[in-house]
Amino acid sequence: MKRICIDVSDETAATLARLVKSCNESHDARDGFTTHGKLSLERLLAMLVEDAGMVMTRPGSWEGANMAQVLMSHGYDV
Repeated sequence: MKRICIDVSDETAATLARLVKSCNESHDARDGFTTHGKLSLERLLAMLVEDAGMVMTRPGSWEGANMAQVLMSHGYDV
């Protein structure tokens, strides 16, 4: 398994913490019916990285197609 470390601003880290909290509130409201269960920051980022990889491995999946759209919105034609 590879370990990937990144640096983000304090503002981005705080915003991501709020996002994790919101995702976990949604998880609770759905009685646990979410694809990855309760999230930590690390689990959220791992989920997004997996979905980004699906742009190449499963381009027709909803995960791969949606992540391709995100990348295209940033100017990357994949």
